[in-house]
Amino acid sequence: MLTSKQRAKLRSLANTMETILQIGKGGINDQLIKQVDDALTARELIKLHVLETAPETPREAMGVLTEATNSEPVQVIGRRLVLYRRNEKEPVIQLD
Repeated sequence: MLTSKQRAKLRSLANTMETILQIGKGGINDQLIKQVDDALTARELIKLHVLETAPETPREAMGVLTEATNSEPVQVIGRRLVLYRRNEKEPVIQLD
């Protein structure tokens, strides 16, 4: 569980990041979950965009993805969401 201070640091880091994945009309499927999982392993912090045509709302998508990838929700702003999962072997982001 992230503290509010850690979440604030992650939000500031995510502010300058590019969106790397989109959730479209196909919704959340196994392939998307695999892509999110791989991206979290490589980057620890990722930003996604939920398109208007997606069957899920951004909050619903956040819930499904955090549960499926064992990650932490950082924020949902509009149709963008940010996820974090610490890489235990090679941590990139130091949260102290």
